[in-house]
Amino acid sequence: MKIDELLENNRRWSDSVKEREPDFFTELAKQQAPEYLWIGCSDSRVAANTIVGLQPGEIFVHRNIANIVTHTDMNCLSVIQFAVEGLKVRHVIVTGHYGCGGVKAAMEDTRHGLIDNWLRHIQDTAIVYEDYLATLPDRQARIDKLCELHVIEQVINVAETTAVEDAWNRGQDVTIHGLIYDISDGILRDLDISIDKPTNRKELRRRFLSKTNAVADVNV
Repeated sequence: MKIDELLENNRRWSDSVKEREPDFFTELAKQQAPEYLWIGCSDSRVAANTIVGLQPGEIFVHRNIANIVTHTDMNCLSVIQFAVEGLKVRHVIVTGHYGCGGVKAAMEDTRHGLIDNWLRHIQDTAIVYEDYLATLPDRQARIDKLCELHVIEQVINVAETTAVEDAWNRGQDVTIHGLIYDISDGILRDLDISIDKPTNRKELRRRFLSKTNAVADVNV
């Protein structure tokens, strides 16, 4: 598809929106007031607004390879701070997905170039949970579970950012959620690991594993 075709698609979309709601873009241009910050993967198949059925202006989005939140990524941290302090979002949603190429690559004993430095964060998670992952029946099961565990770790990382900690300290209502999307059926699943106050990292890990009936401990 050429750029001209994309522009034409855009014009058709704009016209169809204005036909249904003549004042939509006029009102949208005045301000954005989303309740949600979505931190997701850059995978082209996991588009936030589309899979949760929200309109432009209803969800603030940050995406990167494998939905990683790290305390040295000024881009992600700035997004979180603006969303929490500026937009006053009430929910931060960390969303991973099964079949994540970043997670698969992190589990391979192969060099991928520059991205290996970024994927190191996922490998660190695999090390934390290596005893548990070793109990799973095959490689695919381990990859799927690591996709979930990786989301849990990013939820914890969001909770430990200064922006979120400061918000909680001043009594602001912010809840962090961990979700995972299955591209094969289009369903978004709640990992039931929401946090709305400072939480011990070790206890949160154990809480998640207890829901999976895991008997293996985690390295902390």
